[in-house]
Amino acid sequence: MLRTLKDLFDAFTASAEESPEARDHALKLATAVLLVEVMRADPASQAEERHAVVAGLRERFALRDDELARLVELAEQAARTASDYHQFTTRINDCFSHPEKIRIVEQMWQVAYADDHLHANENHLISKIAGLLHVTHGEYIGAKLRAKEAASLA
Repeated sequence: MLRTLKDLFDAFTASAEESPEARDHALKLATAVLLVEVMRADPASQAEERHAVVAGLRERFALRDDELARLVELAEQAARTASDYHQFTTRINDCFSHPEKIRIVEQMWQVAYADDHLHANENHLISKIAGLLHVTHGEYIGAKLRAKEAASLA
């Protein structure tokens, strides 16, 4: 029990002592993981969805192509080993404004619609993550409609 409490305390103090570079990297990774998770939610994931993930990250962060490729690779590894989304959504909730979080949800929809097909797993995942990001149902639907229109599926 004491070991568990010490581990918890160490985790909190470590995050408070993070360098700005480490915080920035963690935020980029958290965003990338959420987009990659949408891609992974579709069992028939296509190259179009991967391109949408990269495009979303390129729009949000000013990264070179090699940095984007490495970020997506790290996000795929993190997504495979993560037990939940809490660590990622907490980071985003702490660092992004509400409009930025809505934009992330919209980017998730863009990944889902990239292959011109919305899988039920993608729909469920985005709904769940939108809730964890404190995006209202109306904002969630608005983001979905904007992404659908951008994909010319409206």
